[in-house]
Amino acid sequence: MEWSDLRIFLAVARAGTLGGAARVLGQSQPTMGRRLRVLEGAVGHTLFQRTAEGFVLTDEGQAVLEHAERMEEEALAFQRRLAGADAQLEGMLRLSSSEWFGTYVLAPILAEFGARHPKVCVELLTDARLYSLPRREADIAFRIKPFQEPEVVSRRLVRIPYALYARTDAATRPKGGGEGLRVITMDTAFAEMPDARWLQRVLPKAVVAMRSNNRLVQAELCRQGSGLAVLPTLLGDRMPDLARVDVGESPPGRDTYVGYHRDLRRLSRLRALLDLVIERLASPRAPA
Repeated sequence: MEWSDLRIFLAVARAGTLGGAARVLGQSQPTMGRRLRVLEGAVGHTLFQRTAEGFVLTDEGQAVLEHAERMEEEALAFQRRLAGADAQLEGMLRLSSSEWFGTYVLAPILAEFGARHPKVCVELLTDARLYSLPRREADIAFRIKPFQEPEVVSRRLVRIPYALYARTDAATRPKGGGEGLRVITMDTAFAEMPDARWLQRVLPKAVVAMRSNNRLVQAELCRQGSGLAVLPTLLGDRMPDLARVDVGESPPGRDTYVGYHRDLRRLSRLRALLDLVIERLASPRAPA
């Protein structure tokens, strides 16, 4: 039994399809299928039921999954321990954040970090997926919710204020509870977020024109004149043609947290990047 085949087994179990697993591991589907058959031959059992919807674990596959996950955790702990002992400012760092935070907050800091440490390659992943720090899917993650994993070292990074924005030529104080106005807000899955509830409370008569779970999309729709939007000030203040709208009170701000696996706490390049991020967010430079 090859450990590499167990990695394929785990990827298929988590993705549910060969295609999804192949994208995670960077291998071709035929190779994945062949190695999976080799593994099933080695253990003497069918591990997946092939269905029209994808791969479903059999009872034998479920039993293998429990052991394979423990083996994976030991292998990842070994990798983290070696990485944590690395004292050179070179190598790879993988970061995870939301798209707007990566674009408007992290990108300028990363450019400065790259100029200081040209031998460190930083990979920034910006999407809605929560990348796993214990599985080394990311080395550092920036999120708006506290980390719950016991093996993750985390801290509150910065409190980000929010404001109501409109296109510059329409940034007048709303009257009558927002009657006749159009607003851009979060999609229904995130309708209970503090800023979405605030917008509904202060402008109860406004019409919801657009919804999106992407702050950059909301900002661009606002800039195009589709309606008013609540945005992080680190984004809204830097968007051309947008201005804050005064409604007598500010939307609730949000905390941003940073986390990394405890085994990487001595990794010098990780510490250097975190120190720069904390320094720049504590005393941000004026946008160019």
